[in-house]
Amino acid sequence: MIALLLSLPMTASVMQAQPITAGQHTRVETVYGTIEGYQDGSIFTFKGIQYAKAERFMPPQSPDKFEGIRQCKVYGPQAPQNESLKWNSRNSQTDYGFGNQFVTEPMDEKECLVLNVWTPSISDGKRRPVFVWIHGGGYSGGSGHDLPCYEGRGLSEAGDIVVVNLNHRLNILGYADLTGLGGKYAQSVNLGMQDIVKALEWVRDNISRFGGNPDEVTIGGQSGGGGKVSTLLAMPSAKGLFKRAIVQSGSALRQALPEQTRAFGIALAQELGQPATADADFSKYTYDELNYAVSRLAQRGMRSGFSPVVDGTILPQHPFEPASPVSKDVPMLIGTDFNEFTFDISHDMTWEEAEAAVRQRQGDRADQYIAAFKKAYPNAEPKEMTYVDTGFRAGAVRQAAAKAAQGGAPAYLYLFTWKPESNALGASHGMELPFMLHNVSLQREMTGASPAAYKFEKLISNIWLSFIKTGNPNTKGLPKWEPYNEATGVTMILDNKCEPRQHHDRELMQMSRSIW
Repeated sequence: MIALLLSLPMTASVMQAQPITAGQHTRVETVYGTIEGYQDGSIFTFKGIQYAKAERFMPPQSPDKFEGIRQCKVYGPQAPQNESLKWNSRNSQTDYGFGNQFVTEPMDEKECLVLNVWTPSISDGKRRPVFVWIHGGGYSGGSGHDLPCYEGRGLSEAGDIVVVNLNHRLNILGYADLTGLGGKYAQSVNLGMQDIVKALEWVRDNISRFGGNPDEVTIGGQSGGGGKVSTLLAMPSAKGLFKRAIVQSGSALRQALPEQTRAFGIALAQELGQPATADADFSKYTYDELNYAVSRLAQRGMRSGFSPVVDGTILPQHPFEPASPVSKDVPMLIGTDFNEFTFDISHDMTWEEAEAAVRQRQGDRADQYIAAFKKAYPNAEPKEMTYVDTGFRAGAVRQAAAKAAQGGAPAYLYLFTWKPESNALGASHGMELPFMLHNVSLQREMTGASPAAYKFEKLISNIWLSFIKTGNPNTKGLPKWEPYNEATGVTMILDNKCEPRQHHDRELMQMSRSIW
C-alpha cells in the first residue's frame, strides 16, 4: 500500500479529492494475461505492464503469457543508467526537478521493458485516440516517470484519450552496435528503438481493451524522445503502428553510420578479453564493468556516445535527409523552446554588454549575428540576444522543411516562448511539458503555478489534444495556424499572445547548426 501511495501524484488536492479503488472493476485481460490496476477518480491507471522481454544485447521478444492476476499498480524498473546521466544529479538554483520527486525507481536490465496506461474507461466500448509519450534524456538516460509531469492522468482526463508512456533500453545496453561481430549479434543494433517498436506493437494488440483505438495512435517525445520519434518515422518496422507524430526539441535529421559504430563493438569485445567474433560473451559482466570498458575505450579516442545507427535494415536511411518515405503520410507537430539550455535569464544587460558578449562568442560574424537577431526579434530585451536558442530551432526548421518538401502529410512548426514569472528559467528546455501534458499542478516549481500558467495550460494542452485527435493543432483561442512550407515558413509563437510568423528568423537560422 505504501508503494502504491508513493507512485501517485502527491498534490494535496489530488490526494484529498480523488478516491483510489482497485479490484475486479480495474482488471483487464490483455493478450498475455489479466492485469489489475487502480481507479484514480475518473481515470483507470495501470503501471509497470511488461510489453517485451530481452536477453542482453539481443532484440526484444514478446513477453510470456501468464496465469492468474498480475498487479500493475506501481511503476516498473527503469533501464540501467549512470547517475551522472540523470537530470536530478544537477544542483542548481534553477533546477526544476528532472528526476522524479515522489519515488526512486529501481534499475533492472531484465525488467525494464514496461509501459504505463491511463484511460477514462475500460468498459464503455469507446475507441479513444491514443497518445504514446517517449521520454527524453538523450539516448542514455531517463524513464517514463522521470518527471512528475509525465504522469498521464491529467491529459487523459482533460482530453478523453488514452495515454501511454514507457521505458526502454538505453546507452550501451540499448544503442551499442555489435553487428560487426556477426552471428548471434547480427541484429544487435538499434535495440532501444526495437524496444519502442515492440511497445507500439503491444499498443496495437492490446489498447482496445483499455478503451483505445489502435488505428488512432499518436507518438510524441521531447529532447531525446523527439530524436527517437524522428527515428521511428524512418523505420519500416514502425510503419502503420502510429498515425501522427510530435517532435519537441529533438529533431533528428541524421543518425550515426555503421562504419563508425561497428568498430566499437569489436573494440569492446577486445577490451574485455573476448574474441571479436560471434563467440564473444558479454553476459557475465556487470553493467558497471561494461561502462568501465567504454570509459577506457573513450580515453583512447574510441567513439563512446550511443545513438541510433543507419544500419541499412532496421534504419535504412537518415530520418530527414531527405524525409523518409516510410512516414510520408504521417502529419507532424514540430517545435522548440526559445531558450532551451540557458537556465538563468535573470541578469539584465545593456545593448553594449549584450553585443560585447555576442562578439566574444561569434567572432568575425558577430555583426551579422546581431543584425539577424534584431531583425528576428525587434522588441527583445538586450539580454535575450545572449541566450536565444538557435541549434534546436535550426533542426526543427530543417525537419519541417524536409517534411514539407516531401509533398505528403503536413508539418506544423511552433516556437514556445512563454516564461514563468516566478523564477529565472525562461522558456528553457522542456518548459512546455507540464502545459502540454496538462500537469502544471505537478510541476509547480517549474511553472510557478500562477493563474496565468493555469490559463495557458488549457490552451497548450488543447493544441496537443487537437493534433492527437485530428492531425491538426488548430483550436479555439488560437490564430489560424497554417502548415509549414518553404514559401511562407510559418511558425506559431506559443505565448500568452500566440501569433503566426513567417520566416521571422531565417537569417539567424542560416547561421546556425542543428543540435541533433
